[in-house]
Amino acid sequence: MKKILLFTLGSFATLAIALTLLAPSLLGFSISQLGAAVDVATGMGAKLACSGRYVSGFSPQRNLEDLASYSPANRLLELSYNDERQQVSATLLGLGETSARYRPGLGCTLDIGDTSDLDRIRIDKIEPYSAPWPSGDQATDINPRLQRALDDILARDNAANRQTRALLLVQDGVLVAESYADGISTDTPLLGWSMGKSLTAMMLGRLEQLGRAGNLSTPLFQQWQHDERAAITLDSLLQMSSGLDFDETYAPGSDATRMLFNTHSASEVALLSPPRHTPGEHFSYSSGTTNLLARWIAERLGNTPQSSVDFFREEMLRPLGMRNTVFELDPSGIFVGSSYIYASARDWARLGLLMLERGNWQGKQLINEDWVERAQSPNDSSNEPAYGYQFWLNRGGDALRFPELPADAYFMLGNREQVVMISPSTKTVMVRLGWSAGEYPTGANFAEILASATASPEVSAAR
Repeated sequence: MKKILLFTLGSFATLAIALTLLAPSLLGFSISQLGAAVDVATGMGAKLACSGRYVSGFSPQRNLEDLASYSPANRLLELSYNDERQQVSATLLGLGETSARYRPGLGCTLDIGDTSDLDRIRIDKIEPYSAPWPSGDQATDINPRLQRALDDILARDNAANRQTRALLLVQDGVLVAESYADGISTDTPLLGWSMGKSLTAMMLGRLEQLGRAGNLSTPLFQQWQHDERAAITLDSLLQMSSGLDFDETYAPGSDATRMLFNTHSASEVALLSPPRHTPGEHFSYSSGTTNLLARWIAERLGNTPQSSVDFFREEMLRPLGMRNTVFELDPSGIFVGSSYIYASARDWARLGLLMLERGNWQGKQLINEDWVERAQSPNDSSNEPAYGYQFWLNRGGDALRFPELPADAYFMLGNREQVVMISPSTKTVMVRLGWSAGEYPTGANFAEILASATASPEVSAAR
């Protein structure tokens, strides 16, 4: 036993010396952040590898490459896949073991604290429907010229290592072109990251339409009733102007990384954030804010994981025919609205089309028209008005966000350059999903596609 202990201590000393030398230049963090960095790396590794494997169907090698795009340190992760239990565990050089487990229909959740409530959730399958898209999955109106345009852009993107995995174009409510990288199909659920923020807002819009939003008076949460946070409104949460002091930087130990990779309750991190600005006056992009919205929705629905899942599936997925979508829960049983939704390109396009049609889906008003109008309207903050209800706006600031694109366009945007564009003036929805570590030419590529679409004789004849 003594010999083993000495070996362990000696190995740890060697590891510490190596990390001291490597961390600042190669791994991207200071040695003083080692504990937090290990927690982030193993939490992120277990969570994303689990979802990559059991939700998207990716190989272990692809999962590792995707993780390494965030930090070279992630290449040092040891990821262990237990396909029988559908669980993935991660360690970093033998340190900080963290695991995540897959549950059918719910995706993957980190094994932090008591997660037994998740095991009791029951889900009814959404069966495929044999009909043309968007009601069903038959792509009966593919435009050959537009299909070639998307294929060309996808090939060009991936020759430049932009890792575009799906491109899709909807014109006048019709799916006219879609292109996929190798290993990706029309049914593959892909991570939208912060595009989940827009969906979370849409769930709130559906609650409002159903008259289930309840009393909108403040305080929004009981924990805020005796301090300045009592003045925070639902609108200020939706518009990222809550005034809360939430650290959105993605560094070891930050609010954002603890929220996503190291806590039992994602929303609790933001719930405990102190006030910094007067609500409604200052825009500050915050994933924590969205998870507060998810918590607020959960409380209105009965505050049980089953009630949240039932609402999402019966009021959003089933009416829209979204059978290739998974919205993941945190270990406490609340949706991680800021970040963890996986959906096929066709399902992302369905969400965009619902907004384009002003909340109406094939004759049924799922979301109030007034709510959709508010969602795409600038906010009143002093520093970033070009943001609506968890949607980024092209207009509203000093200049267009994407000068090449229509001024009235607005967007779901997510890390690694996930994009759903809704353009009312051109009656267009466009989807790009991928894993770009650097910048992606969204404006130029989407403008090129839009020019092809509006110039197409087939599309023009259909108008």
